[in-house]
Amino acid sequence: MTHTEDEGPAGSLLLDDQLCFALYAAQRAVTAAYRPLLDELGLTYPQYLVLLVLWERGETTVKELTEALRLDYGTVSPLLKRLEAAGLVRRERAARDERSVLVACTGRAEELRERAARVPGALLAATGLEAPEVARLREELWRLAERAGSGRL
Repeated sequence: MTHTEDEGPAGSLLLDDQLCFALYAAQRAVTAAYRPLLDELGLTYPQYLVLLVLWERGETTVKELTEALRLDYGTVSPLLKRLEAAGLVRRERAARDERSVLVACTGRAEELRERAARVPGALLAATGLEAPEVARLREELWRLAERAGSGRL
């Protein structure tokens, strides 16, 4: 049994009243909806995210990639190794700064981009959400992420 709007879940320890659980369940469901679409491309969801950044920005440093994905180096590095082994990205030291590693898509990844272009529309169809609903939800989630990150929940 969940609380009514009048009671509010502020101090509730009921599972269904937890914001974190609703986000967790939604994330798992959305990732599961992506799975068959990405399986066709031979990608995992995190690999897809890496390629999205590279398709958007072109050649990028590992540091910029970790910042864009909001992940740490220890998480991104194995992703890049697997993508490189699959022939989708190349990594090389920057000529200007040997400490910096540049990452870029290969021709094979650029070919995959064309097939990946159908993924967002297919996901919308799978969820039954309309574009305005998705835009509103995305804005609210980014606002939540910003507040949680700054400690202003």
